[in-house]
Amino acid sequence: MPEKIKVAFVCVHNSCRSQMAEAIAKIKAEDCIEAYSAGTEIKDEINQDAVAVIKELYSVDMSISQKSKLISDIPLVDIVITMGCNVNCPFVPCKHREDWGLEDPTGKGKHEFLRTAKIIEEKILDLKNRMNGLA
Repeated sequence: MPEKIKVAFVCVHNSCRSQMAEAIAKIKAEDCIEAYSAGTEIKDEINQDAVAVIKELYSVDMSISQKSKLISDIPLVDIVITMGCNVNCPFVPCKHREDWGLEDPTGKGKHEFLRTAKIIEEKILDLKNRMNGLA
């Protein structure tokens, strides 16, 4: 079996979008992606609206399966996906980097979290299809 490609989803706080992406990648691309999320700062807990939406959509409780991590807490990766944190996006060494430009749904309604989760899922499936030429 070929080695999985290590992918890090990063943003500043590692509490919402990057955590959602880690969870969704583990569900939708577990066969080929070893998913991590991290940030340059951490929060005490993962965004509870994000936890609720991932639990509703995928039956995964991120508050049990994941925690907020610093970039220094994850291994070296092949691909880095920044979530759209603009000027403060962290730098992580990798073979391929791309920015998904996602707006942070924090403080917005459930609809925005559902929308963000679906966009992340689509982007992960697209990444999975493109991966052979990336890493």
